[in-house]
Amino acid sequence: MISFQRATLAQELTAALQGKSLLGDAHNGLFLAAPRRTGKSTFLQGDLLPALEAAGVVVVYVDLWADVRRDPGSLIAEAIAHALEPQLGLVARAAKKARLNTVKVGGMEVDTSKIGKVDGLTLTDALRLLHQTASKPVALIVDEAQHALTSESGEAAMTALKSARDQLNRPGEVNLMLVMSGSDRDKLLRLVNTASAPFYGSQIQRMPTLGSDFIAYVASLIEAQRPELKPVDQAVLQQAFEVFGYRPQFFMGALGQVLSPLSALTGRFEPALLEAARQRQLNDEAQMASDYLGLKPTEQAVLWRMLEQGARYRPYDAEALRFYREKTSHPVSVAQTQKALENMRQRMPALIWKSARGEYSLEDAAMHRWFEALVDAGKWPPSPLQGMLALEDE
Repeated sequence: MISFQRATLAQELTAALQGKSLLGDAHNGLFLAAPRRTGKSTFLQGDLLPALEAAGVVVVYVDLWADVRRDPGSLIAEAIAHALEPQLGLVARAAKKARLNTVKVGGMEVDTSKIGKVDGLTLTDALRLLHQTASKPVALIVDEAQHALTSESGEAAMTALKSARDQLNRPGEVNLMLVMSGSDRDKLLRLVNTASAPFYGSQIQRMPTLGSDFIAYVASLIEAQRPELKPVDQAVLQQAFEVFGYRPQFFMGALGQVLSPLSALTGRFEPALLEAARQRQLNDEAQMASDYLGLKPTEQAVLWRMLEQGARYRPYDAEALRFYREKTSHPVSVAQTQKALENMRQRMPALIWKSARGEYSLEDAAMHRWFEALVDAGKWPPSPLQGMLALEDE
């Protein structure tokens, strides 16, 4: 995979997080939404994290999808504790030599047997301790932050982080920067859009997709390695990238295939790349149709309602139950709806996401785009033909 740096964007966001931007509220928390596989995590780790460190900030990064079996609250606590280890190492060794069970650091009493762990410290205290021992501002980057809402501990951690922000920051001085990213804007909104949400009042920003500068960079690499292909048609590459949904992994994978000496390609490679993108799109749509058609009638009705309602979806209200009855031609009870939702959550991969508060949403936001495209084309609901994967073309 090639390395494409987005230094300008990283520098702009670093300045905004430090409160150096005249406009915006990033110093109170930066919330970034971007579809899956569009380079969000790569940017956070490869561009934003180094830019923050170069600006003299201690950065803690945690991906809540790194292990979905683990509780999100524990993952956040462990990431902060891991960042504390090098800061408290000398303190721990000195305390051990002096046979002390506890030491005071930054006005807080720390159990020396638990240094490197957050046991006995609140998240606020741990972050304050990290700030004080490092003598630097701290930035906490939580990737796939919406996953925190799937457990009570995760929700509590988000509330604690908001409290830590309020306690550590003051006008003109930003000591704790929070970056929350998510692959589903609707789920991420649950952190900010109600009075009970941890970061009520903050705004969700759409992270820019890779653009023409990325395509120009790729074209320059091709021309350098394969001079006989000059000039590369960047317009067709851009079109293919868009059809791939701005997903660099899929785009570069297909590019490698069409440029491979084993491809036996005759003529220009650009049309073949565009055809590969269209085939990928057809296969993705066919897979979603297959998933939908493989559901039981009640499950299809529940999923249909979710696709249609989006963030307004309420599984058990009178309108929803009436909708299920209309689509299945028989009454559907609350218990049957719950069973349908749970069955779709237990599928591999899961179709349904559930928060700790019992809120439901689609696991993959791409299904909304697929649904809307079929509705606009007058082809909803999907037919069995739409669910047949074009495997012979892969």
